Amino acid sequence: MTRLSPIPYEEWDAEVLRPLTGGRTIPPSNALGLLLNHPRLAKAFLTFSTQLVYRGTLPDRMRELTVLRVAWRNRCRYEWAHHVVMAQQAGVTAEELEGVRHGADTLVNRAVDELDTTSSLSDEVYAELAKELDEQQLMEFVFTVGAYRLQAMAYNAFGVEPDAGMDDGGMGGAG
Repeated sequence: MTRLSPIPYEEWDAEVLRPLTGGRTIPPSNALGLLLNHPRLAKAFLTFSTQLVYRGTLPDRMRELTVLRVAWRNRCRYEWAHHVVMAQQAGVTAEELEGVRHGADTLVNRAVDELDTTSSLSDEVYAELAKELDEQQLMEFVFTVGAYRLQAMAYNAFGVEPDAGMDDGGMGGAG
Protein backbone atom coordinates (compact mmCIF):
# COMPACT_ATOMS: atom_id res chain seq x y z
CA MET A 1 0.00 0.00 0.00
CA THR A 2 1.41 3.35 -1.05
CA ARG A 3 1.64 5.75 1.88
CA LEU A 4 2.75 8.82 -0.07
CA SER A 5 1.11 9.30 -3.44
CA PRO A 6 3.53 9.67 -6.33
CA ILE A 7 3.35 12.83 -8.40
CA PRO A 8 1.36 11.96 -11.55
CA TYR A 9 3.52 11.47 -14.64
CA GLU A 10 1.92 14.35 -16.53
CA GLU A 11 3.01 16.70 -13.69
CA TRP A 12 6.66 15.64 -13.60
CA ASP A 13 9.19 18.48 -13.59
CA ALA A 14 11.74 17.71 -16.31
CA GLU A 15 14.27 20.11 -14.77
CA VAL A 16 14.27 18.23 -11.46
CA LEU A 17 14.85 14.97 -13.34
CA ARG A 18 17.61 16.39 -15.58
CA PRO A 19 20.50 14.87 -13.55
CA LEU A 20 19.08 11.45 -14.45
CA THR A 21 17.56 12.08 -17.85
CA GLY A 22 19.82 14.66 -19.45
CA GLY A 23 16.60 16.19 -20.77
CA ARG A 24 15.30 13.10 -22.58
CA THR A 25 11.81 11.74 -21.94
CA ILE A 26 11.63 8.67 -19.71
CA PRO A 27 8.74 6.34 -18.89
CA PRO A 28 6.71 6.55 -15.68
CA SER A 29 8.36 5.24 -12.53
CA ASN A 30 6.81 4.84 -9.11
CA ALA A 31 10.13 5.69 -7.45
CA LEU A 32 10.59 8.91 -9.42
CA GLY A 33 6.96 9.82 -8.79
CA LEU A 34 7.65 9.47 -5.07
CA LEU A 35 10.87 11.50 -5.19
CA LEU A 36 9.15 14.33 -7.04
CA ASN A 37 7.11 15.03 -3.89
CA HIS A 38 10.30 16.80 -2.73
CA PRO A 39 11.88 18.40 -5.82
CA ARG A 40 15.04 19.77 -4.17
CA LEU A 41 15.75 16.44 -2.47
CA ALA A 42 14.96 14.58 -5.71
CA LYS A 43 17.41 16.66 -7.76
CA ALA A 44 20.21 16.27 -5.23
CA PHE A 45 19.65 12.55 -4.78
CA LEU A 46 19.36 11.90 -8.52
CA THR A 47 22.65 13.69 -9.08
CA PHE A 48 24.32 11.41 -6.53
CA SER A 49 22.71 8.16 -7.64
CA THR A 50 23.31 8.92 -11.33
CA GLN A 51 27.00 9.30 -10.53
CA LEU A 52 27.04 5.85 -8.93
CA VAL A 53 25.06 4.05 -11.62
CA TYR A 54 25.93 5.78 -14.89
CA ARG A 55 29.22 7.59 -14.31
CA GLY A 56 30.93 5.40 -11.74
CA THR A 57 33.91 3.12 -12.23
CA LEU A 58 32.60 0.10 -10.33
CA PRO A 59 32.16 -2.77 -12.81
CA ASP A 60 28.50 -2.97 -13.91
CA ARG A 61 28.07 -6.61 -12.89
CA MET A 62 29.52 -5.98 -9.44
CA ARG A 63 27.39 -2.87 -8.96
CA GLU A 64 24.20 -4.70 -9.89
CA LEU A 65 24.98 -7.73 -7.73
CA THR A 66 25.65 -5.28 -4.89
CA VAL A 67 22.36 -3.46 -5.37
CA LEU A 68 20.45 -6.73 -5.61
CA ARG A 69 21.98 -8.07 -2.40
CA VAL A 70 20.98 -4.84 -0.61
CA ALA A 71 17.48 -5.09 -2.08
CA TRP A 72 17.07 -8.75 -1.11
CA ARG A 73 18.39 -8.30 2.45
CA ASN A 74 16.06 -5.36 2.96
CA ARG A 75 13.09 -6.99 1.22
CA CYS A 76 12.74 -4.04 -1.14
CA ARG A 77 10.40 -5.15 -3.88
CA TYR A 78 10.82 -2.04 -6.01
CA GLU A 79 14.61 -2.06 -5.95
CA TRP A 80 14.81 -5.80 -6.63
CA ALA A 81 12.40 -5.67 -9.58
CA HIS A 82 14.11 -2.70 -11.20
CA HIS A 83 17.68 -3.93 -10.76
CA VAL A 84 17.11 -7.54 -11.86
CA VAL A 85 16.54 -6.10 -15.33
CA MET A 86 19.69 -3.96 -15.12
CA ALA A 87 21.67 -6.92 -13.77
CA GLN A 88 20.61 -9.15 -16.63
CA GLN A 89 21.64 -6.42 -19.09
CA ALA A 90 25.04 -6.36 -17.34
CA GLY A 91 25.43 -10.13 -17.83
CA VAL A 92 24.37 -11.41 -14.41
CA THR A 93 23.15 -15.00 -14.74
CA ALA A 94 20.10 -16.71 -13.25
CA GLU A 95 22.49 -18.76 -11.09
CA GLU A 96 24.07 -15.57 -9.72
CA LEU A 97 20.61 -14.14 -8.97
CA GLU A 98 19.86 -17.27 -6.97
CA GLY A 99 23.16 -16.81 -5.16
CA VAL A 100 22.08 -13.30 -4.17
CA ARG A 101 18.73 -14.60 -2.89
CA HIS A 102 20.28 -17.44 -0.89
CA GLY A 103 23.34 -15.60 0.40
CA ALA A 104 25.93 -17.60 -1.54
CA ASP A 105 29.46 -17.24 -0.19
CA THR A 106 30.63 -14.61 -2.66
CA LEU A 107 32.79 -11.59 -1.97
CA VAL A 108 30.00 -9.19 -2.93
CA ASN A 109 27.46 -10.92 -0.67
CA ARG A 110 29.88 -11.03 2.26
CA ALA A 111 30.82 -7.37 1.84
CA VAL A 112 27.21 -6.18 1.48
CA ASP A 113 26.13 -8.29 4.44
CA GLU A 114 28.91 -6.87 6.63
CA LEU A 115 28.18 -3.28 5.63
CA ASP A 116 24.44 -3.73 6.06
CA THR A 117 24.86 -5.39 9.47
CA THR A 118 27.78 -3.52 11.03
CA SER A 119 28.28 -0.41 8.87
CA SER A 120 31.87 -1.54 8.44
CA LEU A 121 34.07 -4.11 6.72
CA SER A 122 36.29 -6.68 8.39
CA ASP A 123 39.98 -6.50 7.52
CA GLU A 124 39.63 -9.79 5.64
CA VAL A 125 36.76 -8.68 3.40
CA TYR A 126 38.33 -5.24 2.86
CA ALA A 127 41.59 -6.87 1.74
CA GLU A 128 39.71 -9.14 -0.69
CA LEU A 129 37.84 -6.17 -2.15
CA ALA A 130 41.09 -4.19 -2.43
CA LYS A 131 42.56 -6.96 -4.59
CA GLU A 132 39.77 -6.42 -7.14
CA LEU A 133 39.02 -2.70 -6.83
CA ASP A 134 41.06 0.49 -6.84
CA GLU A 135 40.54 3.16 -4.17
CA GLN A 136 37.80 5.00 -6.06
CA GLN A 137 35.98 1.75 -6.76
CA LEU A 138 36.23 0.79 -3.09
CA MET A 139 34.60 4.10 -2.21
CA GLU A 140 31.92 3.60 -4.83
CA PHE A 141 31.19 0.11 -3.51
CA VAL A 142 30.60 1.38 0.03
CA PHE A 143 28.59 4.38 -1.19
CA THR A 144 26.50 2.10 -3.45
CA VAL A 145 25.58 -0.12 -0.51
CA GLY A 146 24.66 2.94 1.55
CA ALA A 147 22.72 4.69 -1.21
CA TYR A 148 20.68 1.62 -2.05
CA ARG A 149 20.08 0.86 1.63
CA LEU A 150 18.68 4.38 1.92
CA GLN A 151 16.50 3.86 -1.15
CA ALA A 152 15.27 0.50 0.15
CA MET A 153 14.34 2.17 3.42
CA ALA A 154 12.45 4.96 1.65
CA TYR A 155 10.68 2.69 -0.84
CA ASN A 156 9.65 0.29 1.91
CA ALA A 157 8.57 3.04 4.34
CA PHE A 158 6.45 4.80 1.72
CA GLY A 159 5.10 1.58 0.17
CA VAL A 160 6.46 2.11 -3.33
CA GLU A 161 5.21 -0.73 -5.52
CA PRO A 162 7.21 -2.21 -8.40
CA ASP A 163 6.40 -0.58 -11.73
CA ALA A 164 3.81 -2.32 -13.91
CA GLY A 165 5.07 -5.56 -15.41
CA MET A 166 8.10 -5.87 -13.14
CA ASP A 167 8.83 -9.05 -11.15
CA ASP A 168 9.53 -8.62 -7.44
CA GLY A 169 11.48 -11.89 -7.25
CA GLY A 170 8.96 -13.71 -5.10
CA MET A 171 8.91 -11.18 -2.26
CA GLY A 172 5.12 -10.94 -2.54
CA GLY A 173 3.68 -8.54 -0.01
CA ALA A 174 6.98 -8.12 1.87
CA GLY A 175 8.82 -4.84 1.97
